[in-house]
Amino acid sequence: MIILVINCGSSSIKYQLLDMKNDDVFDVIAKGIAEKIGLPVGILQYAPAGRDKIVLDLPIPDHKVGMQLILKALTDPETGVLKSLEDIEAVGHRIVQGGDFFSGSVLVDDDVLEKIAFCSDFAPLHNPAHLLGIHAMQEVLPTVPQVVTFDTAFHQTMPAYAYMYGLPYQYYEKYRVRRYGAHGTSHQFVAGVGAKLAGLNLAESKIITCHLGAGSSICAIQNGKCVDTSMGFSPLEGMIMGTRVGNIDANAVIYLENKLGVTPDEMSTILNRKSGFLGVSEYSSDCRELNDRANSGDPKAKLALKKYTYDIIKNIGSYVAAMNGVDLIVFTGGIGEHNSRLRRRVLENFSYLGLKVDYEANTAFGEDALITTEDSKVKAALICTNEELVIARDTMHLVLDNQD
Repeated sequence: MIILVINCGSSSIKYQLLDMKNDDVFDVIAKGIAEKIGLPVGILQYAPAGRDKIVLDLPIPDHKVGMQLILKALTDPETGVLKSLEDIEAVGHRIVQGGDFFSGSVLVDDDVLEKIAFCSDFAPLHNPAHLLGIHAMQEVLPTVPQVVTFDTAFHQTMPAYAYMYGLPYQYYEKYRVRRYGAHGTSHQFVAGVGAKLAGLNLAESKIITCHLGAGSSICAIQNGKCVDTSMGFSPLEGMIMGTRVGNIDANAVIYLENKLGVTPDEMSTILNRKSGFLGVSEYSSDCRELNDRANSGDPKAKLALKKYTYDIIKNIGSYVAAMNGVDLIVFTGGIGEHNSRLRRRVLENFSYLGLKVDYEANTAFGEDALITTEDSKVKAALICTNEELVIARDTMHLVLDNQD
């Protein structure tokens, strides 16, 4: 089954075109990413299997344009891998926020779209972009089944004391205000792969997974189930991110609304799109660009990166306490997979647990690797996430089951 997997992030669209024979037998026909969406110059990467990767610098003002560029690349007469878009048999989408409506993947229908739209208030940077992707596919491929996989599904095992806020209980009952988390597909995948690499039984282990990118979250996984995660009601909560503020005193938000004379929606834009790395550095939301600026001595770039590192350390430490220990710490995501200096700086703070960094192994770049020494009491690993494979598997099963 030829499946196109679309993974819309807050500033990127990762995609893979897979030929799925079964869960473990598949071919990746092409893959790539449209990134730096919304910045002055974006990047489109397109890598057809067995051929050279094509990288284009061009404006990608929004996710709709990004989707159009991806489809054009897949069907390009010279470098494309499809004769036409009709070769695609199913489309799978990653959806950040499904609220408590969904505990697993589902086929797209009008009711599902309404619920994804309802949850847009919970994930204002993501769910609207996801809906754009779904609607774009419906226009181009109206008869092709589409499946959605929710980042919130894995976090449905959190106990109530972890997901509840200290608000009047009626707000939870009436408005569904609670912590939902995000990146669940990634956390679940890398925990499983990391456990195997470290020689652990996933069902009898304590694992902390760090999905670090333009959006970042950390997850505490005990015996294979999520028990806590850093993102909350929306992906805004948690650590500082590309353009998101992370944790902030609610009174500071009210204070700024009054001082700036802005509406709640305008304040939301500030918190979600103008804060984080971009807000603190006053330069960029991209960690790579901040690294370059920091290396050149820019104090605000250094501050943004130091706060990011500190937030990661603080979250990991809190989950060590909550689970009464940890067996494995996993790094994944665009920053987690490619920034060895960040991994080192984080892990060196956990030497008190008997964790010993293997500095040579930690130089690994975008490939699965254990990055602690053999005698380290706590293991750490770099695992390349593959949310697309998880989505493709779910898509294949749901479409085939529906045909039966």
